Amino acid sequence: MIINLLLVALGVLLLTTGGEALIRGSLAAANRMGVSPLLSGLLIVGFGTSAPELVVSIDAAMNARPDIAIGNVVGSNISNILLILGLCAVITPLAVKPLILRRDAVTVVAASLLFLALVGGSALARIDAAIFLAALFAYLFWAYRTERYGTAPSAELHKAEAKELTALPRTALWIIAAVVFGLLLLIGGSQVLLKGAVGIAEALGLSEAVIGLTLVAVGTSLPELSISIIAAFRRHADVAIGNILGSNIFNLLGILGISALLQPLPVHSRILQFDQWVMLGAALVLLLFLYTGKRLSRVEGALLLLGYGAYVGLSFTVFNG
Repeated sequence: MIINLLLVALGVLLLTTGGEALIRGSLAAANRMGVSPLLSGLLIVGFGTSAPELVVSIDAAMNARPDIAIGNVVGSNISNILLILGLCAVITPLAVKPLILRRDAVTVVAASLLFLALVGGSALARIDAAIFLAALFAYLFWAYRTERYGTAPSAELHKAEAKELTALPRTALWIIAAVVFGLLLLIGGSQVLLKGAVGIAEALGLSEAVIGLTLVAVGTSLPELSISIIAAFRRHADVAIGNILGSNIFNLLGILGISALLQPLPVHSRILQFDQWVMLGAALVLLLFLYTGKRLSRVEGALLLLGYGAYVGLSFTVFNG
């Protein structure tokens, strides 16, 4: 058990480091090629913070472990809202801009509903993957248009994210090394994390779905956790909320889309009966909290944290199959 726990910790460390290196290298490459800070921030930072989830889910799908592949995404979306945004709101109340509420928060709910609709047959087929990816491209086009040609305040956020990570001049050799190093760490980290997670599941007599929805999901969400917590301490509410909403959109539409395109994924019965409803419920509660007060208060953050505690408790007791 101790060895498996160490493998999980090492896997999370490798994934987090690899994701950071990949983001910085990719942003530097985009900067040298003249890609706009807005576009590179929207795409690279958005995909980059979800890189651990992406690599782990693809690895699990290709190794015939669909419960971890899907559980990782569903569990990450639940922990992103209930755990991470709950923590951030307890640190400081999070005000939300109208565009983020109108576009991103609504898209998270719509993506969750799309997931429920597509897993109705107890599996995600390649046609479902195509629908997910088409929806992702539509969202990205919508986001770019509203931020490029509108007066969206979040456009400055994406520009700032990209510029901050490319402030220092980078040589071509540094860029190549960062991207390759990041990819290698992500691949290696996913292998180590999966080995440890499967070992823990076997040792405790738990299903891989439970481990994927909890341990693996939180581990791969650490980039979002670190970015959002730092943003909360700096009173950058847009960064904290936008990072989580964007990550949840990429997780459902992008990661599941790519994973199911490579390998059709059967969905575990417990996800159908329990976790998908928790994911949708968390998205709806967040939308309600943000809509009613245009902010996430400390009390609401505490309620989200209590909700995550209840979810984890039920995961290891009532719904542990």
